[in-house]
Amino acid sequence: QMQVAESGGGLVEAGESLTLSCSILGVRGDYDMGWFRQLPGKEREGIACRNWNGESKQYADSIKDRFTIYRDNIKYTLILRMSELKPEDTATYYCAARFKRQKWCSLDPDQYDWWGQGTQVTVSS
Repeated sequence: QMQVAESGGGLVEAGESLTLSCSILGVRGDYDMGWFRQLPGKEREGIACRNWNGESKQYADSIKDRFTIYRDNIKYTLILRMSELKPEDTATYYCAARFKRQKWCSLDPDQYDWWGQGTQVTVSS
């Protein structure tokens, strides 16, 4: 059974960088995947996605030009490199994968089938 696991969250100061990693356990293959974040009491927001072969990537306007999504082909993990972090980036960050491969990835959380437990990112001012 597929499991998704995030790592790399933590506490940083505004302007600093942080890298999140996401691993898929229990299955082999390439999947459409995305990074999402959520604040307490708010809806989960899609911030970056990559389709199964890397030909499609999307970013939310709120993080465009600051965050980069890519796959580490050596470790077989999905990476979210976050730069120029701001206090408003503070949230729980989730990684997700979907079973059906698509030509275009999606930032819609409802399109994803498997979710990690989340990792906390806190940015102090």
